[in-house]
Amino acid sequence: MGKIFRERTPVGEARKLFLENISPIRESEEVPLEACAGRVLAEVVIAERNVPHYRRSAMDGYAVRASDTLGATPSNPVLLQLSENVGEGTCIWVHTGTAVPDEADAVLMVEDTVVVGDMVEARAQVYPNRNIGMVGEDVKIGDLIFEKGHFLRPCDASVLASLGFSDVRVLRKPVVTIIPTGDELVSRENTLEVPPPGMVLETNGLMAALYVEKWGGIPRCTKIVPDDPEKIADAVKASLDGDMVLICGGTSVGKRDHAPQVVESLGKLLVHGVGSVPGKPAALGVIGEVPIVCLPGYPVAGLVALYFFARPGLRKCGAIPEIPDTVLKMCLAAKLSSRIGYVSFVRVVFEGDRVRPLMGAGAGVLSSVAKADGYVLVPENVEGYEAGEEVSVFLIE
Repeated sequence: MGKIFRERTPVGEARKLFLENISPIRESEEVPLEACAGRVLAEVVIAERNVPHYRRSAMDGYAVRASDTLGATPSNPVLLQLSENVGEGTCIWVHTGTAVPDEADAVLMVEDTVVVGDMVEARAQVYPNRNIGMVGEDVKIGDLIFEKGHFLRPCDASVLASLGFSDVRVLRKPVVTIIPTGDELVSRENTLEVPPPGMVLETNGLMAALYVEKWGGIPRCTKIVPDDPEKIADAVKASLDGDMVLICGGTSVGKRDHAPQVVESLGKLLVHGVGSVPGKPAALGVIGEVPIVCLPGYPVAGLVALYFFARPGLRKCGAIPEIPDTVLKMCLAAKLSSRIGYVSFVRVVFEGDRVRPLMGAGAGVLSSVAKADGYVLVPENVEGYEAGEEVSVFLIE
């Protein structure tokens, strides 16, 4: 493939081709429940105990024999003796979660009683098993709790804890190496001084690393690599022990843009140039079994490539279930323009119950993303939307 890309691959086609070349991770590890949220189960979980493992009171009140409350009403209460044991005509106090004595078969809510000395007026009739959580009511021995591949949430950790787990086996996280490239880049270690004209602080690597971590991977950042194809190739080769490589910058067709050609020389370049605005110069490839995403150097274009390709690639690599984006249906406060033949990533801000496109927000203006509340994806076959039209707004993570 030559340096000039004459055709740009549609975003959906490029993503499909890229994902077809990614194999999910199979290695697993044990992690404590305190660290399991956001991880993917590596094995089926079957209950080995009942929850609850005893009959427990579902209410604050009195453990009773249901037959002793027969006919009880507020106007015709039944008197029960407060005792340390449950027997005919007696009851004991129980808290929510307290074990219910074997002799009792119901719990009378405290709201349905009046205490007079050591006597309890039962003002409601209860039936057997009323207000009692039975053994195994929540989980029974042998129940399937979670399938392999389940994405664990904090509430799932609580369920596992109730079953006696302290650790759980999960798939290991994908390791993603991030290689910032560019002669114009200055390390953020030197942030106290303003770079000279023509030089900029390296920020794309930081953004990529934080998104990788947010999306379930482990970022591994290299030092800045100059615009030298041999040095970029060396950095990529040294990173192939990970699960994915993100090369930041050097993806276009200029004299200092070498990333796609390096990928092609080491493996297979699947796509160079995609039908998205911004993000056209993005490139995708695979070296051995390691997927490679070449992110454009312009920050917003790089962000778009992260969303379109790195995120789904990372999810497939880590066997992370697809999580629906947060999408709001809102009307436009102003016309939204786009370009036919390209998926347009248009940043928008909330304006009351409407959204307004951010104007003058080019691919190099990263602050436009920080100012935006969300974005609208305009399909390739649509030439923008008129003011007042309803659009789908994706919230920026």
